[in-house]
Amino acid sequence: MVKLISWNVNGIRAVIKKGFVKFVEKEDPDILCLQEIKAHPEQVDMELADDFAHHFWNPAERKGYAGTATFSKIKPISIQNGIGILDEEGRVQTLEFESFYLVNVYTPNSKGDLSRLNFRYNEWDIAFKKHLKKLEKDKPVIFCGDLNVAHHEIDIARPDSNKTTATNPGSPGFTDKERERFQDLLDIGFIDTFRHSHPDKVKYSWWSYRMNARARNVGWRLDYFGISPELRKKIKKTDILNDVHGSDHCPVLLELS
Repeated sequence: MVKLISWNVNGIRAVIKKGFVKFVEKEDPDILCLQEIKAHPEQVDMELADDFAHHFWNPAERKGYAGTATFSKIKPISIQNGIGILDEEGRVQTLEFESFYLVNVYTPNSKGDLSRLNFRYNEWDIAFKKHLKKLEKDKPVIFCGDLNVAHHEIDIARPDSNKTTATNPGSPGFTDKERERFQDLLDIGFIDTFRHSHPDKVKYSWWSYRMNARARNVGWRLDYFGISPELRKKIKKTDILNDVHGSDHCPVLLELS
């Protein structure tokens, strides 16, 4: 069995002060994927060295911004940072293991004024899908991270006020274009593991810091584990750990037999 956890920590240095290490020790994943680390490794007093033999950092060139990191107890065959687009922001890591590829992703937000929406729709999401398809020719793929999209209305607490209409372009993360591009991944065979296992369950992985949103559970499901269809029968458990605090996102979990 392999246990994976993905978490947008919204600053690894901040979350370390909020019980991060105890959480990781308790859950004891084989592989831990982090997004929005906002730090370079030399800036972080990481206490997980004894638990995870293999540390891979992909920080953004810009200090205090974006970035991904993956910690693994299993030695990967290879590691690749980037997909040839926004690589300076440290948004994608690809680790090759014996029986699968693991892709850790922090998808760019479309921004409040949707000024990055067309870039996402026309460039980023297409490049990311091509990357997954290319990997899948060799072996099954697991992708995880903050995809910055709530796919269905069940994945957002207030769909009506956020979706695209004739008079409203939609909120970033719930526009028709973003939802369409996520559906593109499912249309080529990838499986949204949480929704596959829990078709009617309402759980969110992100809450705004404003308006006491988390206490009121006015949230969005933005964080995912997606898998190639060959891995479907190996799903043992998939969950959103929404009782874990420390970030505006909570961790998501996948266990495969």
